[in-house]
Amino acid sequence: MANLTMIQAITEALDQELARDEKVVIFGEDVGKNGGVFRATKGLYDKYGEERISDTPLSESAIGGMAIGMALHGFRPVMEIQFFGFLFEVMDSLAGQMNRTRYRMGATRNLPITVRSPFGGGVHTPEMHADSLEGLMAQTPGIKVVIPSNPSDAKGLLTAAIRDNDPVLFLEHMKLYRSFREEVSEEQYEIELGKANIVQEGSDVTIVAYGYMVREAIKAADELAKDGVSAEIVDLRTVSPLDMETITASVEKTGRLVVVQEAQRQAGVADKVVSEVSQRSILSLEEPIKVVAAPDTVFPFGLAENDWIPGAAEIVEAVNEIK
Repeated sequence: MANLTMIQAITEALDQELARDEKVVIFGEDVGKNGGVFRATKGLYDKYGEERISDTPLSESAIGGMAIGMALHGFRPVMEIQFFGFLFEVMDSLAGQMNRTRYRMGATRNLPITVRSPFGGGVHTPEMHADSLEGLMAQTPGIKVVIPSNPSDAKGLLTAAIRDNDPVLFLEHMKLYRSFREEVSEEQYEIELGKANIVQEGSDVTIVAYGYMVREAIKAADELAKDGVSAEIVDLRTVSPLDMETITASVEKTGRLVVVQEAQRQAGVADKVVSEVSQRSILSLEEPIKVVAAPDTVFPFGLAENDWIPGAAEIVEAVNEIK
């Protein structure tokens, strides 16, 4: 076991998959000698060479098209969108092409593409860098959307994403990159995509979260425990497809649900969780479902983002309203 940050766990997963399968290739803006803007590919260019790790022009649409072409010719591309706020430049490749290729070609071809991209607030990035746009892709059939909340999950989920025969969007919250360390197995391992994780068990309320909001949910649960409230935390890990079996089982146990996301109230996947729980387990609910999310405005400039992004205090308040 090694004590790693999330960015180190991501680098290790990439390194191990490059070594395991010669068809794995990585490309994107500045991912070569520079090692990426967050150094996720640090050292990989020197180890594997420019045929496996390559820089691209500043063109997200070209990166997406290149990934589709290489996948159709037997490679396993790991493409990087330098910041997920640049999603719109590559939207046609993601939501108009790679997600439907298996169906279009009668299941005779696979597109084993992994799309890595950082996102998320709290680190004072410039405009259009921090936006939480996962909801747009979660509503796009044919592509899985994965968002880890910790180093160990990041390694196992990224490994599974690269080995998956269909497109996987792998989103990495920037605030999680180096904010804490945890023990991560040095061996290769996969964490099944589409499976949520019970971070901690509880009996009074279910808190569903993903990405950095899992950390805030843990803080909130610690505060609630001081008042005798037992919170169960469900980390979605994969936001499309959702693991509704794990979510509904928790709700049916606790009778109360708070869904937390960093994205605006009208965005993200919180409403999808609320809708599914309402259809499947409404008779198990003892109180109305609460949603903790950012306001329905564009992402603010850096000086205001700490007031805009929800956190543990808002989660505690939501739980207290329904306990």
